[in-house]
Amino acid sequence: MRFFVLGANGNTGREFTDLALAQGHQVTAFVRSPEKISRKDKGLTVLKGDPGNVESLVEAMKGHDVVISTLGTGGFAAFKPHDLLERMTPCMVAAMEKAGIQRVFFVSVGLLFKGGGLPAALFRFLLRNNNEDSRMGEKALTDSSLDWTIVRPPGLAKNNDESYHSLEGGIPPKAFRMSFRALAKFMLDSAEKQLHSRKVVGLAS
Repeated sequence: MRFFVLGANGNTGREFTDLALAQGHQVTAFVRSPEKISRKDKGLTVLKGDPGNVESLVEAMKGHDVVISTLGTGGFAAFKPHDLLERMTPCMVAAMEKAGIQRVFFVSVGLLFKGGGLPAALFRFLLRNNNEDSRMGEKALTDSSLDWTIVRPPGLAKNNDESYHSLEGGIPPKAFRMSFRALAKFMLDSAEKQLHSRKVVGLAS
């Protein structure tokens, strides 16, 4: 398969690229800073571009099978008002429609699910700006005719664990933390097996 990855310089994007190349797929990393990608692989194409430029996206996307969106705001910036996904996701949707690509995986946040008790309520309050930005990104997809899968993971950590549990429409039990690599593995597995079409999926380790 030919994957087009937005956010390939981020933790999830790097893990997805690594896993997909290991399985013999082709990956195009569309990034603002291509110099940050040092990996060389015959299956990897690195393109410099702005994910907010629809025409650039259209030209770069043509011929791909699946778009993987791992764009997001991390660190302390996640606590501040921002609109990255609200701005960028409609551009991605418009470009996919023009390029004739239907399938897309979109990384959102598990805190958009209800429940979880007091700890989840506290984090929802602290990360309310990030949650709202993710919600608006999701809306751009669900309002479209694309074949989307919205992925809502819990907190993410750096380790090599590839195990995950998934649940359509809700978050699995004990969804406290999982690895970026496991999140990437879920998307790769689901793309290969053609699972979770137009579904919101919760993840846990």
